Amino acid sequence: MIIIHSYINGEFLNSYWSDGLIIATPTGSTGYSLSCGGPIMYPSSASFAITPVAPHNLNVRPIIVSDENVLSFEIEGRATSYLVSLDSRSETIGSQVQLAIRKASFKFNLIRFNEDNYLKTLRGKLMWGVDNRNT
Repeated sequence: MIIIHSYINGEFLNSYWSDGLIIATPTGSTGYSLSCGGPIMYPSSASFAITPVAPHNLNVRPIIVSDENVLSFEIEGRATSYLVSLDSRSETIGSQVQLAIRKASFKFNLIRFNEDNYLKTLRGKLMWGVDNRNT
């Protein structure tokens, strides 16, 4: 267990006593966040989801914030170093390191095929509307 002190634009948000913290965007880490009880994020929502991993407090819940904010974190625990994973890359950092996350200053286009539809894909993957009693 570690303690992650979290801030939004420098203002204290919460100290998460947990096994970790997931910061997801509508196009990244959403599946990982979802598996830890986080929300489904619509692709154009322009937001970050902050989802604790196995929190040690029952009253801690995921939160959605605008991606116009800067999120920053300080880590505390018994160890002297911690593992940070960023888009399939991992790095070991010391407890003195402060992390900050913000939206990039540039945009890029993603390829989407005409027959693809976000809501159709979502319903299919989560099996929404599928009920064996109706077959």
